[in-house]
Amino acid sequence: MATQKSMLSEFGWDQRYGVSRIEDVLTPALVMYPDIIAANIERTLELLAGDADRWRVHIKTAKLDHTLRMLVERGVRNFKCATTLELLVACRSGAADVLFAYPAMGANARRVRNIAQQFPDVRISVLAENEEQVRQWRTCRVEIFLDINPGMNRTGIEQSRTDRVVTLVRVIADAGLEFRGLHYYDGQYGGLAGSERTQAAHRGYDRLLEIVSELERSSVTVREVITAGTPTLPCSLGYEGFRRGNFIHRVSPGTIVYCDATSLEQLPLEYGYQPAVLILTRVVSRPHPGIVTCDAGHKTVSADAGIPTCVVIGHPELRPLSPSEEHLPITLEEGTGPQVGETLYLLPRHICPTVNNFDCALLVRNGHIESMETVSARGREAPLLPTGDRTLTLQG
Repeated sequence: MATQKSMLSEFGWDQRYGVSRIEDVLTPALVMYPDIIAANIERTLELLAGDADRWRVHIKTAKLDHTLRMLVERGVRNFKCATTLELLVACRSGAADVLFAYPAMGANARRVRNIAQQFPDVRISVLAENEEQVRQWRTCRVEIFLDINPGMNRTGIEQSRTDRVVTLVRVIADAGLEFRGLHYYDGQYGGLAGSERTQAAHRGYDRLLEIVSELERSSVTVREVITAGTPTLPCSLGYEGFRRGNFIHRVSPGTIVYCDATSLEQLPLEYGYQPAVLILTRVVSRPHPGIVTCDAGHKTVSADAGIPTCVVIGHPELRPLSPSEEHLPITLEEGTGPQVGETLYLLPRHICPTVNNFDCALLVRNGHIESMETVSARGREAPLLPTGDRTLTLQG
């Protein structure tokens, strides 16, 4: 991670981030800036030459009906998601085409099937990497993407197994289902420097196109190829082979809608993205000389990206230490530092799970709280599917 001071020299305090009537705000609070969200969406569309159809945005970051509607209003109608709740929220928010980009099995697959039946006007696709995952969708109207493992070793068919891909396409046809295309998430390259990341990603795309060519030689039509979260977005946009293909190529970054400290490091400054979501927190203690503590532990700002979990906007002298559940100690490198009761604004290193920590978000425009919105795709659905007339009622 770049040093906090260098981050703050590029993404320092902006007067748009201030919140009026701050004395009425319970902290920690998730604060969103719709003007900046809109600017990040527009910047992405500019990179796609104005073609909103090329963006299959991952809504694990967006999480709010409000943000999804902003995307839909700007022509973005293709989404992907990882939970049944996200799928449900996307369908309710105006999505036209949603890929359930997670290997659903058992009751999870049945729930996807139920949602597909509930929203017949939404085109819903799913991932598969083996025969069992394909055949469970028989008699369902979903379409199938095959998940290709680019070396991240999380899910998918190893990209060297072209024979396996061809066989599964035949299984899809035999099951009476529609083969939609290939899904390829190369998120493992996020930690590489820009040129090294591009070279590694392009080598992978070369192998991905070999799979496409083999399918085409087998008389299989590949309608869509999906690549690229936020780290490899520039790599995908700069890969000539995707422009020459007989398929539609879509990119699937989600983090860039809000941006976080990590994505702003990974994308060159000239890309023009800005932080659109911050955490408002208060200093609650000065337990030791040179340390202040605020109310933004790992139940507030996700710690999955490592320590420090965030950047303190406008305070290059402050460096967050290891958090506990509700406490975030911060070391003071110089000066007197903030006093107990003062507010701070934190830019998380990983915004997606941080948004997932909150039930509500404050929308702030020109310093004024405009509304409070529910984080509607937060968490998961209730874990038990209805069976016939039997349902369980939550107690308490």
